[in-house]
Amino acid sequence: MVSLKLQKRLAAEVLKCGKRKVWLDPNEVNEISMANSRQNIRKLVKDGFVIKKPENIHSRSRARVAAAAKAKGRHTGYGKRRGTREARLPTSLLWMRRMRVLRRMLRKYRDAKKIDKHMYHELYLKVKGNVYKNKRVLMESIHKEKAERLREKAIAEQFDARRTKNKAARLRKLERREERLAQGLNFEQKK
Repeated sequence: MVSLKLQKRLAAEVLKCGKRKVWLDPNEVNEISMANSRQNIRKLVKDGFVIKKPENIHSRSRARVAAAAKAKGRHTGYGKRRGTREARLPTSLLWMRRMRVLRRMLRKYRDAKKIDKHMYHELYLKVKGNVYKNKRVLMESIHKEKAERLREKAIAEQFDARRTKNKAARLRKLERREERLAQGLNFEQKK
């Protein structure tokens, strides 16, 4: 049996694969053993005496089925868990997600002029202080705060209107009194 070690190495280089993927035709051993250059090996490849073996099939179908089952929540009981709860889903990660969601919402509201910068800052600090657990609670809080501010504004406006009205009435009263006094003095002088 002739050693075809050199030919196998050259063929691997020519075919750009590993030596384990090179197939040398056992019926053409003499022909192949004569080839001692890359050029000769290329000719053998062209003739079909040297072939690159196909890739081994490594199916992922079972892995896909298992992943789909896991997505549904199967195979995740206590017996399948290796890491601690913190290692599997860190609380810091949950916190970061929540902060980013709430801060994004605040930014959106501020840019849309739904809240002013003062209210934004107030709510930002409250979000950081763990006051709101999700977007719904924060949204409700914003609506409540806005309604409260509108109510206070309306009350203040009413109060101002009442004050100006009373002031105007007082002024009119004073003017009338002065007019009456002036008329009274005129009346006395005529006598």
